[in-house]
Parts: sequence; C-alpha cells; structure tokens
Amino acid sequence: MSQKRRRSPSPHPTQRIFRSAPISDRSSKFVALYSPCLSAKELQAQLDIQSATHRIAAWRKLSSQRALGSQRLFDTGHDDDSEKYGGKTLDSVLASMEVEGAIVVARWYGGVMLGPARFDHIRDTAREAISAWLQESETTSKRLKVQEDIKRKDQLARVLQERDHSITVLRGLLSEKIRPSSSDPSASNTSAKVPQYSNLPLLTLEKLEQVRDATIGWILKQIEKAEVAQQDDTDEGAAVVSAEPLSAETSKEDVMPATEIIESRALKSDAGLSDVL
Repeated sequence: MSQKRRRSPSPHPTQRIFRSAPISDRSSKFVALYSPCLSAKELQAQLDIQSATHRIAAWRKLSSQRALGSQRLFDTGHDDDSEKYGGKTLDSVLASMEVEGAIVVARWYGGVMLGPARFDHIRDTAREAISAWLQESETTSKRLKVQEDIKRKDQLARVLQERDHSITVLRGLLSEKIRPSSSDPSASNTSAKVPQYSNLPLLTLEKLEQVRDATIGWILKQIEKAEVAQQDDTDEGAAVVSAEPLSAETSKEDVMPATEIIESRALKSDAGLSDVL
C-alpha cells in the first residue's frame, strides 16, 4: 500500500518575498526582491533571478550590541556582485527607509552601458519592493487593531453593565441608610434607561468606565458616612437614657427587675405579719 506524500509546510507570512515591477532600459532589466527575515544569500538563490548578470545585495539587522543612550546599532553589509557601488546604493536605501532585512536587485545586462542611470534603477526598484512590504504591514496592523478594538469594546460593554448593576444596588443601600423609615417604593425602584454600549465608540466606553468607577467610590463613601452617623445617634440615645434621673411619680419598682420586685414585696409582707403578732 503506497503511502501518501506529505505536504510541504506553508511558508510563514513573514518569509514572503516582496518584488518590484521590472524596469527596462536599453535592453537591461532590473528587478528588486526584499524580505524582512530572509538572508541576502537566500534572496540571491531565488530561481527566477539565477540568470541575472548581477545580483546586488545589502542587509541591515538590529545588532545584539547596545550603544550608550537610546541609539540603536545595526549589523549591515552589502555585496556588489561585480556591479561597483551597487551594494552601497542598496545600503543607503535600507538606512533611509529605516527598515531591517535584506534587499537584492537583479540586473540583466543588455549590452549597452547605462552609466549613472543604473543606480537610479537600482534605487527605484529597491524602494518599490520595500514599500510593498511596508504597505502590507500597515494593512495587517490596521486589521489587527480593528480586531483588538472590537474585543475591547465587547469587554467594556460587559464591564459597564456590571458597574451599572452595582451602582443601582449601592444607591438602594444608601437610600436605606439615609431614610430607613421611608416606605415609598418608588424611591428605590426607579429604573434608568440602559444605554446601548455596543453602539458607542471605544474612547467613550473607556471614559464611561472611569466615570462608573468614580461613582461607585463616591457612593461607598456616602454609605460609610451614613453608617457612622447612625452609630453616633445610637450611642447618644443610650447615653441620654442612662443619665435621666427618676421623677417623683416614678417608683423604684418601675426600674427594678422583676425578681427583685417579688423579693421586696415578700419581705414587706413578712414584716407586717410580725407587727400584728
């Protein structure tokens, strides 16, 4: 039984090679290849440029060494491949566009010397290949940003609904602390209109989260103050009762425990019988 052939792994998106459109000038042709992760040799080994007369290359990678301060160091290099000053031209393109990676410009010589114009073609095709990568990277970043914003909005919408519920409960508790004898059901059952958080922009949701947190903090402080005030009133009432003197109309039995009243009356009864006898 024959075994199925394994599929070759798909290349990672960052290993894509970005190519420029060809530039033709007096039978010479120029094409640039750029990759942010492949090496210059890997680009020079691409099959579609093996027939080129020159495969000029340059590379620029972030160095593991660190300079003093915030300045970043890069490992750079180039390969003229018999096109004098061609590699140096690509060096300057990588530095001016502030990108890392490798760039190769393939030139098929057509038999006519182009003079300084060849450097313009080398420079233009290199910039076009790098710009293609920058444009795709920007599009990908924007798409990821949109996806992250959607997730963040959903999360904030759920959080704000929970905050609204907490505020409603805390307001009811505060109302009970301030007006414990109130029997008006409308005071605690007032329902506010629930906003449609999903229709609001992300920046507004983030500000609302801060406002809700501040509101909860304020209500908690008011509840604490109300509880302290209630405790003070209770302590003051107890102090007044304990300090109040007996009035003339108030007998001692009015403030005596029941057991002491019974014993006192029994003693008086015994004393009266002894006098009679």
